[in-house]
Amino acid sequence: MTSLLNYPFELVAPMAAIVSILLLPLGPLLIPRLYLIFLLIYFTCFLYTQINHVFKFWITASNIKKTIRRWNQLHDSFSASSDNEKNGGGNSASSAPASPTPTPTRERYPTPMNDVDNDDERMNDMETSLKLYDDNHFVHAFIVPNYAEPEALLRDTIKRLANHRNAQTNYVIILAMEASETGFEPKAASLTNYFKDSFLHFIVTVHPSDIPGESRGKGSNVAWAARHGCAEMIQHGVDRRRVILTVSDSDSSIPELYVKEVERTFTQAEEPYYLLFAPPIFFSRNAFDVPAAVRMTDITWSAMVMSNLSNSRGIAFPCSTYSLSMVLAERVGYWDTDADSVGEDMHMMLKCFFKTDGLARCAPIFVPINLTNVQTNGYLSNMHARYIQAKRHYNGVADVSYTLRSAAGLTTDLIADGHKKKYMMDVLKNHHDHAKKSSAYASPTFWFDKLLVCAKVLEAHMIPVTSGWLMFAAVPLMQFILFPPHSMVAIVDPADNPILTSDFYATLWNIVKIITVFLPFPLFGTLSIYEHLHRCVDRELYRKSPAESRSWRNVFDYISLPIAAWMFMTIPSTIACIKRLYKPTDQYIVAEKFFDEESDGDSHSV
Repeated sequence: MTSLLNYPFELVAPMAAIVSILLLPLGPLLIPRLYLIFLLIYFTCFLYTQINHVFKFWITASNIKKTIRRWNQLHDSFSASSDNEKNGGGNSASSAPASPTPTPTRERYPTPMNDVDNDDERMNDMETSLKLYDDNHFVHAFIVPNYAEPEALLRDTIKRLANHRNAQTNYVIILAMEASETGFEPKAASLTNYFKDSFLHFIVTVHPSDIPGESRGKGSNVAWAARHGCAEMIQHGVDRRRVILTVSDSDSSIPELYVKEVERTFTQAEEPYYLLFAPPIFFSRNAFDVPAAVRMTDITWSAMVMSNLSNSRGIAFPCSTYSLSMVLAERVGYWDTDADSVGEDMHMMLKCFFKTDGLARCAPIFVPINLTNVQTNGYLSNMHARYIQAKRHYNGVADVSYTLRSAAGLTTDLIADGHKKKYMMDVLKNHHDHAKKSSAYASPTFWFDKLLVCAKVLEAHMIPVTSGWLMFAAVPLMQFILFPPHSMVAIVDPADNPILTSDFYATLWNIVKIITVFLPFPLFGTLSIYEHLHRCVDRELYRKSPAESRSWRNVFDYISLPIAAWMFMTIPSTIACIKRLYKPTDQYIVAEKFFDEESDGDSHSV
């Protein structure tokens, strides 16, 4: 019975893809009047949402720059104060800004210092902030899922964490291996030996490949690693209330600033055990070694993630790398592992939201996580590898059905263990009155939030599959069908053409054509904001030289946008949606990434 009730929700994604394609020729032929009205509504709503995203992206970009500059300013001031004390109150011998991490072996490019207000109030605020940044209370467990990744890449990713100041006392690495990977044992042993003295604990988990009902992928690996890693930490006497889990990709370059901002946000939050901490994603590690279309795809992907984070109600979705408390992970039963949870980052936020009756929220951490673009030998091979990755990413469309089912109350509670429920209630009652909060979220506010979550999930997955077809082809094809270039290809009789026979529909047609002209403008605005942000992050956070960052020459990358949009968005998203009709078991293919420890530009600068 439950499967029959779930079935209509499973049809939403494939029907959106099929209808958007069929409307292109059939709309002008069969329902031209309704089709015109539909196009007007669709394009107007699309333009509004994209303009809204530009403003949200600008807010996120501004907050990222403020966070980076505050971090640099605090450390510059702290360094200058220390130098003055060493010199007996004299001038500092060095004007170069202090690095948030241990001094690298490569040359530093100093960040321009902001003017520092030396009044007492400002200094007191800065001292308070520094104390928050230096908080050693938390234990950070970094889950690093991987499958067939180069050992050098994993070593570099973990080495960046080892360079953080509190790594030996407050960091736990959970290296999540897959049993199906040939030769994972020597790789895990080598990394364990390499980092044996670098962290509080270094835990290796091995996810079996034959668990019934599981779908292969990052989510199932993270779920196994989190359960077993957390159990081992508890055996070592770690207080679960102090543990913050961070899910990391194998190529995630996590700055120390991210960890400190998570701690600061957690400390200052009213309900920290209901928060997921989501940073922006950023691609600059090997961006100049991949085709422009690959580079532009990841830039636009990064921009979409950033705009999503600036939500006043805390309803946003993490991507790739994110953090949450062990308390929250236990409360919701850790990560799901079935085929409907393939997009484990968005799915975990959705699961937390619905399993806590709308209490869970996403807290933005305005510190970008630097990732690696897909890279292989050869131009066409690299394009194909990125296409394969895009197909895997868009399989996350499974969350559409999950979200609609959950909002309708058709999912079952996975937390059936009464003992665990009692423990969780004991933990959370020290932080708020759970009963009052639960009753509050049974109010219309909770229903509004559920509708907002559904709208955001539908936008995230339905816009890619529909906009590519309708934006590029709807107006030109309708123009061709209703106003053919020659009578020999005429399909519609002029007497049946509503644009010719009605002033109202002629006006609608003109408005639709005008709106389509403005549709790309929000994207142009987003990219212009991104260009400035990219330079800021590269030079002020990763301390790269101007030659290592984007320049005016990269404007020519934009020529590849149409190719990137069709090859890495419209086509793979359409395939992913239509596949929901029969839910095949896909082979999990890891995106190939080259890695050279010596040539990675920011390997020591984060």
